[in-house]
Amino acid sequence: MSTGTDAVPAAVAPAKRQSINKYAFACALLASMNSVLLGYDISVMSGAQLFMKEDLKITDTQIEILAGVINIYSLFGSLAAGFTSDWLGRRYTMVLAAAIFFTGALLMGLSPDYAMLMAGRFVAGIGVGFALMIAPVYTAEVAPTSARGFLTSFPEVFNNFGILLGYVSNFAFARLPVHLSWRAMFLVGAVPPVFLGVAVLAMPESPRWLVMRGRIDDARRVLQRTSDSPAEAEERLADIKKVVGIPEGVSDADDVAAIVRDKKAGGAGEGSAAVWKELLVNPSRPVRRMLVAGLGLMFIQQATGVDCVVMYSPRVFQRAGIKSKTNSLGFSMAVGACKTFFIPISTLLLDRIGRRPLLLASGGGMAVFLFTLATSLHLMDRRPEGEAAALGAVSIAAMLSFVASFASGLGPVAWVYCSEIYPLRLRAQAAAIGTGLNRIMSGATTMSFLSLSDAITIAGSFYLYACVAAAGWVFMYFFLPETMGKSLEDTVKLFGKDADDDVDVGGDGRKKSSTSTELSAQR
Repeated sequence: MSTGTDAVPAAVAPAKRQSINKYAFACALLASMNSVLLGYDISVMSGAQLFMKEDLKITDTQIEILAGVINIYSLFGSLAAGFTSDWLGRRYTMVLAAAIFFTGALLMGLSPDYAMLMAGRFVAGIGVGFALMIAPVYTAEVAPTSARGFLTSFPEVFNNFGILLGYVSNFAFARLPVHLSWRAMFLVGAVPPVFLGVAVLAMPESPRWLVMRGRIDDARRVLQRTSDSPAEAEERLADIKKVVGIPEGVSDADDVAAIVRDKKAGGAGEGSAAVWKELLVNPSRPVRRMLVAGLGLMFIQQATGVDCVVMYSPRVFQRAGIKSKTNSLGFSMAVGACKTFFIPISTLLLDRIGRRPLLLASGGGMAVFLFTLATSLHLMDRRPEGEAAALGAVSIAAMLSFVASFASGLGPVAWVYCSEIYPLRLRAQAAAIGTGLNRIMSGATTMSFLSLSDAITIAGSFYLYACVAAAGWVFMYFFLPETMGKSLEDTVKLFGKDADDDVDVGGDGRKKSSTSTELSAQR
């Protein structure tokens, strides 16, 4: 007869939540600080443009080109980072990003005219593209499975922190003489890259890159420090070796290094071209699904116009009734504060409730608040001054709510999701393509916002972005499976069996596919 103690299995006791690996936390923190560069550059331009226009006597068209073109330039940086991250390694690519952005910030701050400003934006854009691509990839490859979502959201956290710093810089230097104010705003941006470049040197290299180079022992040491247990470290190493193509049973010494070197010697010249061909020319069905999910998510993130709100917030606030230049810059800090203070919501919930719930809640909120913002701005022109003031308050609340919705979901989760869905051999290049598309869309929206607002009114612009957000919600619902709790190597299987994965073969010799059921189960 069973005793009372025997009747209650030990398994019913609540499991203690795994504490975060402190070493992996520190690595993710340092790597993600590169994203401060992009955030600062976007928001500092929102205030600098007001003084730059007066000092250099440039037009609104020149302003919007100057503001948005850095995103187009960053496309070249993100694509180049896909190459250098496989050649130099993830860590030195981050050092290179800091050095390039430092040079760009100096050029912009010391520019005597519009042409030199454009040259500085080009250099800074290359650095931004490097930082945007490499930080999420490195963090995803270092983080243990239990905290990957939390740690991989750090780049967006620091991007938002950089945005807040940019707004603070705008407000702090606004009272300087016109010819000094905007230059001081840019020159301050040269300070963070110095510290970031030095700090990155204290970080270990990505274990996945080390295995790709045949440095198995080095990879094992990194995994032992960044995993939750020795068993998980060995499991992660085995998964990486399998994906790289190292046969089971082969030792981790010189013969493994020789195998990897032989593979690179025989295919290194063709390897990069083969990856691009597999991604762009002849992708398999699972790779196509990954690209649709990843690129679609990156498109939606920027096509909703969030960077327009960040970069032109002083103008939007002026349109909502805050006429003073200094006051509009002060209110703009509220945008940075919303993005900074709401992002911990998604950071803390990513590994608790999953990616899909956060994306869907965020996307729905963005669509509602964009529609509210557009409607209130539209009605302001048709109401007397007393009612217009109330509508202005509604506009400001809706804009801040839109930013908060973005920061608590789509902003950070998109980068997390796209850093974990691709197989190792395609990850760096696929991430570079996604980052490039993200920057193109950011550039397209920010370079056209002022012209679009002149053509269809600022309210019409936000109605357009609201429609994009609504369509994006539908896309996310139907095309994005949940990835929470899965290793990077298992995540890719959600999109179907990859060409290099093992496949189950039935008695009739046919391959079994569970793609449809896997995708359906995630919805």
